[in-house]
Amino acid sequence: MTDTAPLAPPPPPSGPGDPDALEPAAPRRVSGRRAQWRPSALGLLALLTALVLALPVLAVAAHLFDRSEIMGHIMATLLPRYIENTLWMMAGVPLGVAVIGTGCAWLTTMCRFPGRLIFDWALILPLAAPAYILAYVYSDFLQHSGPVQTGFRALMGWTPREGWFPNIRSLPGAILMFTLTLYPYVYLLARAAFLEQSVGVFEAARTMGCSALQAFRRIALPLARPAIATGVALALMETLADFGAVQHFGVQTFTTGVYRAFYSYGDPVAAAQLASMLLGFVALLLVFERVSRGKRGFQSSGVYKVLPGYRLRGWRAAGAVAACTTPILFGFLLPGGLMVAMSIEAGNLFEARTLGLIWNSFSLAAVAAVVAVLTALLLAYANRLDRSKIARGAVRAAGLGYAVPGSVIAVGLLIPLGAADNALDAWMRETVGVSTGLIFTGGVAALVYAYLVRFMAVALQTVEAGLTKVTPSMDDASRTLGRGPWRTAKDVHAPILSTSLLTAGLIVFVDVMKELPATIILRPFDFNTLAITAYNLASDERLTQSAAPSLMIVLVGLLPIIILSRRIAAARPGAAAKRRRKRGRLGTAASAR
Repeated sequence: MTDTAPLAPPPPPSGPGDPDALEPAAPRRVSGRRAQWRPSALGLLALLTALVLALPVLAVAAHLFDRSEIMGHIMATLLPRYIENTLWMMAGVPLGVAVIGTGCAWLTTMCRFPGRLIFDWALILPLAAPAYILAYVYSDFLQHSGPVQTGFRALMGWTPREGWFPNIRSLPGAILMFTLTLYPYVYLLARAAFLEQSVGVFEAARTMGCSALQAFRRIALPLARPAIATGVALALMETLADFGAVQHFGVQTFTTGVYRAFYSYGDPVAAAQLASMLLGFVALLLVFERVSRGKRGFQSSGVYKVLPGYRLRGWRAAGAVAACTTPILFGFLLPGGLMVAMSIEAGNLFEARTLGLIWNSFSLAAVAAVVAVLTALLLAYANRLDRSKIARGAVRAAGLGYAVPGSVIAVGLLIPLGAADNALDAWMRETVGVSTGLIFTGGVAALVYAYLVRFMAVALQTVEAGLTKVTPSMDDASRTLGRGPWRTAKDVHAPILSTSLLTAGLIVFVDVMKELPATIILRPFDFNTLAITAYNLASDERLTQSAAPSLMIVLVGLLPIIILSRRIAAARPGAAAKRRRKRGRLGTAASAR
């Protein structure tokens, strides 16, 4: 019978001296060498995408070894201070965002205390507040003539020259501003990791007598480490690339040095060389994060039930409420209240042009977020499926633009795109006799391009963190059931990645809403956004008038933040079963009535 043919025993293995045994070994060695240096079609597409994203950085790096008259003076006088301040921020900001973000994520996910459901979404609110806006608000609030010092001196009966108060316009003040506005990066990713962990390991920990703190330290924290490391890296790259807050506080870093070299000294070569040094810091950061993470990822037993909650009472509940309230109070409520008061005082909150500014900012951020997530998916899958070193190196290089100041990216784009505009215009004049004008640099396409370069690391690292949850065994099981690559991606990968994709899109959306330098340089004529208007007013020291567009940036970003929080809660293992039980209880009660 022919249907019994597959059950025939395999032929006996060949001995070491059998020449037939050498034939299959040689192709495997050749294919292994090819896999290292010959990317597939997907790898080539990822390489092309990475080259396009790296174009502005390459244009800047092309001036790395050019001679500069100003660079010698900068290296002798200012460069040591740039390095020192940058290193202090690289030490202070990660510590702050990791402690606040991870701690609050654990409390809201695994503990039960009053107000926990409110803290679930409220802890994300500071993500919508730009660091430079917090710097402006707190500078006005805590300065010598501000309400805090004035009221305290009046209470103590001091003269204006008496008393000592910490200076908010300092390096510790800048670290505090970045911590308050960037800790949601860690909170979002850590909370998603905690929600997706298996209940079986926690039940086993309780059976063995582990307390809540021991379960957090020994089980939850190691499993969530890839997500926490990703959030810290994103926050640190955002810190290294910031300009508005450090400039306002008088903290000299590489970004302020780039601006000074480019705008004050008029030396693009020196600015490019300082930007290249900043890229070196980012490369070291990414290498350290990858090496420290190793091959660790998300692990699960596959048994999903409602996660066990640790009910807090007494002083523990009060401590949890205080720990979750403090970052919301100082990162959102207090500066938000101050901005509302200043907007009411200025009377420009409901001007007619505000709707146009909201539409410009919202549409630009939405387009950039969608394009960034799709591009990140391409790069992440290329890194997962293509084993060639070329493709993997290209994916890693695609995320380096996050720490480059927006103005440097804009200048790096203006050089090649401006040359392309001039070449196209000259060719059209010669052949058709029509001038094309500024096609590449005169529209919003250049802005979206700059945003992709600037924020690709945000989307890429978030998508990759979610893709680590898709184990190879899931793909093998899907292929065994007859599903091809596309059906596997649709039926298996998409449900698992949905939360990570939404998180990546939201982070890019909010970051684009706050992006300032690249928007100012590359924006089309008479095209303004909320960030541009707020910065222009604040730079003229009209802080009261700048409060209204700054407040609108926060308000526009609230809706997607709330949607994200509800989506993460709905994706929690056991949430669907809990909703079904609730509906069943309601139906039983209705039948009884």
